[in-house]
Amino acid sequence: MTGLLDPLTIKKITLRNRIVMPPMQSGRATFEGEVTNKLINFYTRRTTNIGLPIVEHAYISTQGKIGPKQLGIYSDKLIPGLKKLAENIHATGAPAIIQINHAGAVANKKIINTTPMGPSNKNKARMLEKSELYELADTYALAAKRAIEAGFDGIELHGAHGYLLNQFFTPLLNKRTDEFGGTLENRMHFPLLVVKKVQTQLKGGLLLYRLGADDLAPMGTQPQEACIFAQKLEQAGVDIMDVSGGMCGSEPKQLKHIAGYFISQAKTIKSAIKGPVIGVGAIKEANFANNLIQEGKIDLAAIGRALWHDHLWPQKAIQTLQAPNTNKTTTEQ
Repeated sequence: MTGLLDPLTIKKITLRNRIVMPPMQSGRATFEGEVTNKLINFYTRRTTNIGLPIVEHAYISTQGKIGPKQLGIYSDKLIPGLKKLAENIHATGAPAIIQINHAGAVANKKIINTTPMGPSNKNKARMLEKSELYELADTYALAAKRAIEAGFDGIELHGAHGYLLNQFFTPLLNKRTDEFGGTLENRMHFPLLVVKKVQTQLKGGLLLYRLGADDLAPMGTQPQEACIFAQKLEQAGVDIMDVSGGMCGSEPKQLKHIAGYFISQAKTIKSAIKGPVIGVGAIKEANFANNLIQEGKIDLAAIGRALWHDHLWPQKAIQTLQAPNTNKTTTEQ
């Protein structure tokens, strides 16, 4: 029976276990988005026994920034620092993946010094012109190219938590009437264009997609729609589906105290695609994470806040699961 500590091979990369460090904005870069020693230490302390570390979202354009000390990947001048980060993660025995992102309509206006842009004229953002969408897809591709040049083993596209790709997919924000909005097929158009462009730069590297699978709103994205999108993403070349929340964010107030609060969505997505699925949502206990994988609900478990607060979580999990007569905990949702 496959569990949390079992390896997983995807393409040419073998993960030593199924523990994922999800992307968590640490605020440890410089104001220009450069890698710092503080940022490197944050990752090297946590990746020693991690199967799949995913570096926090790096902004692909100065117009897509949300935090003052957010990591950047918008310029070639950042590659040397990113290379040092990737090398240090590799030195712990783990592959290195970096999430790339554009904040879109929720970009910080005070930081970007211009009006944020999104799929529609909504929430004080201006609507992106069609020509700008093709330019942005190329910008994503350039960021992916920088990641590969820096030595990362792949990238994750951030399509969750209300950022740009998620904004195009959700009917709550995408009110366009052209081929990039309206129907489900049209709302998938821009994210799939980005995937296609990014694929040309990966040179065989892994492509992950963080999918906002549920807006937790009656008129928003539903898991059934996310399943159709996940199938399209997989057909377009996505290797791993990282299932999280949509416009509700990564930690919905009504769910944050429930262990594994996005696992049901991940399980639904897993039933619709062939590739591995990452599950997330207040997973704090090793036995709980192990059971989720043993029961086939997910393939990999993302440990976020617990790992943030305790960098030794993976070591402790290994000790717990390797101990004789390990107590099991229920995973019923």
